[in-house]
Amino acid sequence: MTVSIRTASGEADLALVWEVRRAVFVVEQHVPEELEWDEYDATSVHLLALAEDGSALGTARLIFGEQARKETGGVAGRVLLGRLAVVEAARGTGLGARLVRAVEAEAREREALEVELHAQVRALGFYERLGYVAEGPVYDSVGIPHRMMTRTL
Repeated sequence: MTVSIRTASGEADLALVWEVRRAVFVVEQHVPEELEWDEYDATSVHLLALAEDGSALGTARLIFGEQARKETGGVAGRVLLGRLAVVEAARGTGLGARLVRAVEAEAREREALEVELHAQVRALGFYERLGYVAEGPVYDSVGIPHRMMTRTL
């Protein structure tokens, strides 16, 4: 399967990002739709993974700058990776790891020193294999157990 990953640009790309997030988080994981979308969607970098036929396979979001400082407790040089989602048909292909690495590359371009993410507990092993370290206690977010993780770039 040939997949390309790019920064979402324009309304058509963002519609594909929303389509993936809705399918994975709202439909599959039953996250209430009003909790899936937030104020950071308008100002974040959204990565989009596409199949050769142009269908959306995955997405991830990078929060950086002042918004990242607000969300990470003011940690200098830290960005926030979030909303990583891969459609069911593309799972197990390595696409999730490729999206994480693409977010990290975007973070480096913005001179970030480390990445923070809030992983679903069932995905901790996935992120650990990519070099992320769990920190702090497990907590509930939208009815799903999560844990904060970080990785130095």
